[in-house]
Amino acid sequence: METGKPGKPSMSSLKTGSFERSYALTRLGLGAGSKIVAHSLMNIFRGEVAKGQADRDFYRRQSEVLARELGQLKGSVMKAGQMLSLYGQYFLPEEAMQVLSELQDDTAPVTWSVVYPMLRDSLGASRLAELEIDENALAAASLGQAHRARRKSDGLEVVVKIQYPGVAAAIDSDMRTLQRLLTMTRLAPKGLDMASVFAEVREMLLREVDYVAERRFTEEFGRRLAGDPRFAVPRTIPEYCTDCVLTTTYESGVNPHHESVQSLSLERRNRLGRAFIELYLTEFFDWGMVQTDPHFGNYRIRVGDTAADDRIVLLDFGATRMFPRPFIEGYAELARGAIRRDAAQIAEGARTTELMPAGAPPSVLESFAKLCMLVVEPFSAPDQIPPTLVNADGGYRWGDSDLPMRAANVAARSALSTYFRVPPREIVFLHRRLAGVFIMLAVLRAELDARPLLLKALHLE
Repeated sequence: METGKPGKPSMSSLKTGSFERSYALTRLGLGAGSKIVAHSLMNIFRGEVAKGQADRDFYRRQSEVLARELGQLKGSVMKAGQMLSLYGQYFLPEEAMQVLSELQDDTAPVTWSVVYPMLRDSLGASRLAELEIDENALAAASLGQAHRARRKSDGLEVVVKIQYPGVAAAIDSDMRTLQRLLTMTRLAPKGLDMASVFAEVREMLLREVDYVAERRFTEEFGRRLAGDPRFAVPRTIPEYCTDCVLTTTYESGVNPHHESVQSLSLERRNRLGRAFIELYLTEFFDWGMVQTDPHFGNYRIRVGDTAADDRIVLLDFGATRMFPRPFIEGYAELARGAIRRDAAQIAEGARTTELMPAGAPPSVLESFAKLCMLVVEPFSAPDQIPPTLVNADGGYRWGDSDLPMRAANVAARSALSTYFRVPPREIVFLHRRLAGVFIMLAVLRAELDARPLLLKALHLE
């Protein structure tokens, strides 16, 4: 869950009714429609270069209006905007992506008077009286917000996560309205099957408002990591949990950008970075259970007196996904091919995971193989990595790497777009977390050789 920005004013109300939410978005769509007509007419009199710039400016303005309205509505509409920024990299204009991606960070809490009735009705007045709750939100997101609290009987510090009223019931109508809106604003390309994209977004939203499942995943992660001193997982407090309230122990920690983390020695930062990679590989290849939201609000660092005392605090398991074993094996085959630089093995893994259709021509498969070999650069042998990104001990300089940009450029220059449009949902969310791991190690400025970790996960030792 995202930490609310300092000084960002709280919202005093939410548009929770399906009619008023649909009306707000429909009004936005009608306004966009008139702007599209005007834009199209003006393009008649523009040259090709001017048309291109005008189109980019138009997409950016349309996206800004869309993002502003989504941010005001909160709930599933705003979360859908976040999910679209995830899927949208495969089909939305770059200008739209830049704006929609800001929805990941820019959210304000609502006032206590909005969420208190939900909390009181859910827990009951007598149970609620057992807690002393800070009415100022500790963190806020699109579907709910969290408040620190103390149990009066024993002083236990807890965090109470409260779902916004009406968000679960509004998901279906929100998805239908937003799909129409995306068409009206002409941000989605013609011919794209938006229904399938929104079906995936809807499923993810239903997962994230399922606090019963989130509680179960929180407890499962806690159980599996109980013996690993590198991690801390909050403990759920069942008597204060319902289908729209989730209460856990408060676990202290700071953002990875915090000075106390950044000033740690390279050895300690590398230890944290290695733990992040190992956790990701274990979640996917061993457990088939991955927390797919890499937002920094879901991770905290608890700096100890020594390296052995440093902890990674794991928060918010609402985006946890289960991956079927056949998919994991197919993906492992693709990864083995990338590590071995075996194009045929990569192609087989790509077909198994549905990243590439069976009829893809050899030239496309070759381009895809080159991209995969590039993506595994941090796990490659030192002689396959640019010399400037390897330190004297053979460690990959994560903080200095421009790999994401290079990979994006290779994909853009290749002929992949015709065959590699919107990948299956497993890939989208898995790579979302993988990108988060890369960013985390870059923020930690880690310099470590991760090749042995991946080889072990792929049973290539």
